[in-house]
Amino acid sequence: QVQLVESGGGLVQAGGSLRLSCAASGRSFSRYYMGWFRQATGKEREFVAAISYTGSTAEYSDSVKGRFTISRDNAKNTVYLQMNGLKPEDAAVYYCAAAAGGHQYVHFDGNTYHYWGQGTQVTVTS
Repeated sequence: QVQLVESGGGLVQAGGSLRLSCAASGRSFSRYYMGWFRQATGKEREFVAAISYTGSTAEYSDSVKGRFTISRDNAKNTVYLQMNGLKPEDAAVYYCAAAAGGHQYVHFDGNTYHYWGQGTQVTVTS
């Protein structure tokens, strides 16, 4: 069982930056792929970024590539999402998620993640 708690959301002007954190409970954090997803009001949840067990591999959606960076610190059981160059269209509730991996895991498919946080709101003003 893994419990995830996001933090770091808030209100920022377009062009600004935020760093989201996701703290995980449990001693098996390093065995999980970690992902960030977001859901804007009235829209479906969408993939943002994912990172492998060791942090050696990261994947991004085209909409955030070059602006966002996912990272993890397994010693602290925490995954981060550094968001730079924020745009109004980045406004959403951001969720972190943990996936046990395996052959069914698809980094951009939220249905292949097993645990989810409660989300943190990001608001971007123009």
